[in-house]
Amino acid sequence: MASFKPTKIQVYPKLGEKVTQDTLYWKNYKAPVQIKEFGAVTNIDFSPVAPHNYAVTAFTRIHIYGPFSQEPVKSFTRFKDTAYCGRFRSDGQLLVAGCEDSVVRLFDVSGKVALRMFKGHTKAVRVTDFTSDRYHILTGSDDYTCRLWDIPNSTELTSYQEHTDYIRCGITSKLNRDLFITGSYDHTLKLFDARVNKSVMTMDHGQPVESLLLYPSEGLLVSAGGRYVKVWDLLKGGQPLVSLKNHHKTVTCLCLSSNGQRLLSASLDRHVKVYNTTNYKVVHNFDYAASILSLGLAPDDESIVVGMTNGILSIKHRKSSEETKEISGQQKRRPAYRVFVKGKNYVPKQDDYLVSKPVKQHLAKYDKQLKRFNVSKALDTALETWTRFRKPEITVAVIKELDRRGTLKNALAGRDERGLSQLLNFLVGNLVDPRFAPVLVPATEMILDIYQSVIGQSPVVDVQLQRLQDLLEREIGYQQDLLEVLGMLDTMFTSSLPRKEVPCSGISRPNGLAQGDASAPGPQPQAT
Repeated sequence: MASFKPTKIQVYPKLGEKVTQDTLYWKNYKAPVQIKEFGAVTNIDFSPVAPHNYAVTAFTRIHIYGPFSQEPVKSFTRFKDTAYCGRFRSDGQLLVAGCEDSVVRLFDVSGKVALRMFKGHTKAVRVTDFTSDRYHILTGSDDYTCRLWDIPNSTELTSYQEHTDYIRCGITSKLNRDLFITGSYDHTLKLFDARVNKSVMTMDHGQPVESLLLYPSEGLLVSAGGRYVKVWDLLKGGQPLVSLKNHHKTVTCLCLSSNGQRLLSASLDRHVKVYNTTNYKVVHNFDYAASILSLGLAPDDESIVVGMTNGILSIKHRKSSEETKEISGQQKRRPAYRVFVKGKNYVPKQDDYLVSKPVKQHLAKYDKQLKRFNVSKALDTALETWTRFRKPEITVAVIKELDRRGTLKNALAGRDERGLSQLLNFLVGNLVDPRFAPVLVPATEMILDIYQSVIGQSPVVDVQLQRLQDLLEREIGYQQDLLEVLGMLDTMFTSSLPRKEVPCSGISRPNGLAQGDASAPGPQPQAT
């Protein structure tokens, strides 16, 4: 008796991930370190000076972490309400933060008590930043105003009230102490010059603006709001250059890599996208467990720090060159192929006594049912949820095997509403797949022949059949369009080929007639 042969599952080629220099660069990070904060992490700012500590603003506290510390090296807790936008000065010695109580506080990084308290706003202060001369502070508030403050005298220098909604982001120029830009929920970006009493440029983002970023040259401005990231050319009067829509939810923060060639955007859709600043195409993507509110990138891209709505602070550190070499060395030390095939081709000698060991055959569930000739149960097993969605090639192989045996019609017949709906759902998802179509099209025709008498009796089955019909109509339309395109391409290729004259023997005269042709017109020679 011949042994049972398991169903042969056809292996289809997989499209591997395209490995680029960006993929290797942005994947070269260790597993993330996660720290639980007291509330949602709304802002992350790295100190410009070594050792590049970073300030994390969450709830009523600002924690300062070292590059590799998992505990705060410094904490500022003297806030009566939620703190916002803790930012370092360019020398790393002072830190400014806003608060829900409308007071702006200035801290010495080495102290605990606020050095200065600036009062003047009437609502929460969401935006703070230092000017390039280190002596002034920019603030933006929910009272629709942005203000400049003098640090030595603790006085307000000027106030602008041009926005008509909350100001939620702002940035100062690092090249000019008088220039700064604010973004508001009124969808506008405004460029201000402290030497004049009104804005000098206005741009319409089209969505509530959540974050701003200036390129190092400060000729380009990036704004984020809604699902859009937009790039503006400030040297051309705020002309829009690029509009990116790669996120599914609101983009909350922006960041630039250390060399300025990669732009990072984070969103509530739990993704961080990395763009090439040359063509603004996505070159890499990071996934996180919760919606992202803040993003920080250490100098030289040594660390990526992400703050989320659930209070989790995620830190990824770049692998050192020694660790990278160690990992590559471990990969090289894996057993070679010859270790696994060793002894496979050994041929016993004539005097050897060969002891045969029976090999137990392990069959899959569907193969066990096929071995018992339970064709309906075999198909049911192949239609289980995990197999149907993760390994559709197994279901197709079982259908092909049943068709080869001539028992496919028996396996398809006699199904209840749930079983038929499950089968139709699989067909809707895989019928137009070119890998499975040769097997599934005949099976679909067989199902329609078997169950045509019950159409209209079950609303669930009718909906599935309608979906199947719509799918086939769309696919037929696509095929017709493709045939038309192929016809156009054939015509173009044919017209682009050079024409060659084909020589014909016996024809040498310009009119195409052979010399001495009796039927050719002209004078006949006279007989002598």
